[in-house]
Amino acid sequence: MITVKTFAQVRELSGCGQLQVPFEAGLDVASLILRLQQQSPAWHDALEGTVLCAVNQTLCDSSALLNENDEVAFFPPVTGG
Repeated sequence: MITVKTFAQVRELSGCGQLQVPFEAGLDVASLILRLQQQSPAWHDALEGTVLCAVNQTLCDSSALLNENDEVAFFPPVTGG
């Protein structure tokens, strides 16, 4: 299984803070995003546009390959001043 966690606006839009997703060999972040977006309009909206991703607490891009028991976090870009 892969643990998916969401934060801030991504959590609010998806309505979900954490879920488990079955692992499949060759699964990358982009494929995981598509799988989640196909589940519901809420997930589609939550992961549309600029969303950052971390795998096992390390920032990555959508081409990052996932492994069994990985933790994937989605969150909006943070800005400050």
